[in-house]
Amino acid sequence: MATFHQISSQNLECPICLTLFNQPKLLTCSHTFCEGCLEKVSQTQPNQQMITCPVCRKETPVPSGDVSKLQTNVPLSSLVDEVKTKNPTCTVCEMDEKPPAVSYCQDCAKNMCKSCENGHSIWKPFSNHEVVPVSEVLSGKVPLRRRRKCKTHPSFDEDCFCTHCRENICSTCGMLEHLQDGHQLEKAAVHEKNVKKNIKELQERAKVKKTTIENHIDFIETQRNEITTMLRKLNDDIDKKYEEYMQLLTNRREALKCQVQRLSENFEKELQTMKEESRQTVSHVNAMEELVTNGTKVPLEKDALFAHDTLCENLKSFLGRDDPDDQSPRSVTERAQKISFRSYVKVNQLFLGELEGYTWNVKADVELPCKDSMNCMTRAPDGMMAVGSRFGGIYLYSPDGELQQTALKDVIVRRIGFLSDGTSVVGDKCNKMSLYTPQWEKLDVAFETMSDDEGGFGGLTVDRDDNIYVGYRKSKKIQVFTPQGGKIVREIMCDGYSSMQLFSFHTTGKLILLDSSAVVCLDGKGMNENVLKKGGMLAYPTVRRDDSVIVAWVKHGEGLVSIDRYTIDLKQVHNIVTDFKIQKPEKRYWYCLQEFESGEIALCTPNRLYVFGAI
Repeated sequence: MATFHQISSQNLECPICLTLFNQPKLLTCSHTFCEGCLEKVSQTQPNQQMITCPVCRKETPVPSGDVSKLQTNVPLSSLVDEVKTKNPTCTVCEMDEKPPAVSYCQDCAKNMCKSCENGHSIWKPFSNHEVVPVSEVLSGKVPLRRRRKCKTHPSFDEDCFCTHCRENICSTCGMLEHLQDGHQLEKAAVHEKNVKKNIKELQERAKVKKTTIENHIDFIETQRNEITTMLRKLNDDIDKKYEEYMQLLTNRREALKCQVQRLSENFEKELQTMKEESRQTVSHVNAMEELVTNGTKVPLEKDALFAHDTLCENLKSFLGRDDPDDQSPRSVTERAQKISFRSYVKVNQLFLGELEGYTWNVKADVELPCKDSMNCMTRAPDGMMAVGSRFGGIYLYSPDGELQQTALKDVIVRRIGFLSDGTSVVGDKCNKMSLYTPQWEKLDVAFETMSDDEGGFGGLTVDRDDNIYVGYRKSKKIQVFTPQGGKIVREIMCDGYSSMQLFSFHTTGKLILLDSSAVVCLDGKGMNENVLKKGGMLAYPTVRRDDSVIVAWVKHGEGLVSIDRYTIDLKQVHNIVTDFKIQKPEKRYWYCLQEFESGEIALCTPNRLYVFGAI
């Protein structure tokens, strides 16, 4: 019966890890490898559905990309199990019944019982021999050292290496066979030294590559920290001004911090994607390096040599790739660095400030359910935008332009507003005002408004105290009601201006109204304070939650819209959108502008809703 050493050297070692096979898997090319070794090889290959044999380089399909589903080499697995479970006996003792072996000498290639091990250890010529426990050899923890004796001429060492056959041979085989066939020979020791040198060079290159990628990851983290610091500073600046100006600026502060949060999430997502890609690259380098490093354990030959040649070439190819470019994460930081916070302070006016350095783009462009239907638009509770239809109904849109609900389908809506509890106030085609619950149930409340013939169609707004302002274009006045309905509580003459659209400030008693193509600011008594208009352009204003004013300037003939921001006294702050191309309405010159609770800007034409967001 063959000894343990003889059996284990007869094709029971994996060509990759050089230890006894562990769960041997058979490829279609008939080569066998440990399941764990094939898992590592699979990690280094681009297509997880195929695996390339490290020995012959033929491809084998991998079912569902799972190496464990490859065919198991059952006979080989059984033989390995038998070798592992069979207790080896001493090969030194000369008695017929051999005692069990407890150790193995790598230099003598002998199994030894306890008695022989003691004798072996006291012999001076054997003092530098490597003796290991048999249990560690059986478990695969310690690989067997190969004996370099020629298989054809057992008395000669394999002191040559044939570069053509890729195997170690003795000098006699080299002279009698290989040289006569035109093969090239070199000393086995020289070849082994070159192999180890090549592997060492690959290890050094892998170390440099990993260091470069780790530095890139650290650089990404540095950029992320810089952005976090800058965004934190923006929040600190915003908070500082908020404390100085007290509770009147709460809405503005929250809106600004929402913008910072959205910017932070966008930048964080970009950098995290770059970071994960770099980490995956390091994992691939580690896997390939580990496979190649196995070649330093023992001299390589046959399948193991072919396998490690392939693995070394794979690692060389991977290490030859370009290093990651720091420009991508740097560009994210550069964009963040352009954002700044500018505060505004004026006598008798509180305005926290503005984030600058980012741009506005259209994030939604949707067609209304009915063509040429929009009559009015206002901000609704729960972050929605309400669009009133002249054919009946109120369309409720989310900030991403999705239609969430259609309410009051049988009511022609000419104007709409919302009270603080979510109750809506709706004006119909006859200027009759009605209240509806948040569930769109009509309440038994009546308002003594002017008829359409008497007053004419106009705007509607609700102030912070839930007072309802109803404007009339023909009579050029505004009537004020409480939510309890009935008669007016006061009347405001508009200094000769019509109130086609009407908006109230949150922190003052002032009003903004649209008169033809002019934006007019009135004080609480109806006196004109400021007028804003541009020749050849239609103006459509709204008041934002921070009491700043934005105006959509429409070149109707060209279908172009620009949006500018103004202070409460209609002094321009900056431009938001410039010459955005819209689908020009065919019939009515009618537009509405509003701001979502989340900060997006909505522009509605008779046919379409456009939503602009900051990026």
